[in-house]
Amino acid sequence: MKRELDILVTQMHANGVDYTEAVRQFKKRYIFEVLAHHKGNQCKAAEELGMHRNTLSRTLAELDMDTSKIRSGMRRPPSSDRMGDRSRITSIASAR
Repeated sequence: MKRELDILVTQMHANGVDYTEAVRQFKKRYIFEVLAHHKGNQCKAAEELGMHRNTLSRTLAELDMDTSKIRSGMRRPPSSDRMGDRSRITSIASAR
C-alpha cells in the first residue's frame, strides 16, 4: 500500500497538484470511505476518525461534501420500486 501511495504522490506532484489540494483530496476520499463503511452514520464515522461529531460535520462542510448522497446511495429503493420487482417476478412465475 505504501508503494501505491508513493506512486500517487509522485503523479500528483508531476501534474502540478499543490500541497493544499492534495491534502484536501486525501481528506475527502478518506472521510468518504469511513462514512461509507458506517453507512453514512456520522457519529460512528467521527468516533473511528478520532474526532468529535461536530468537528466531522464542520470538516464535511469545509470540504463541500454532501452526506445525503452517501446515505441515499446505501438506502433500499422505495417500496414502490420494490413492488415493481415483485410484480415482474410474479408475472415471470405465472408465465411458466
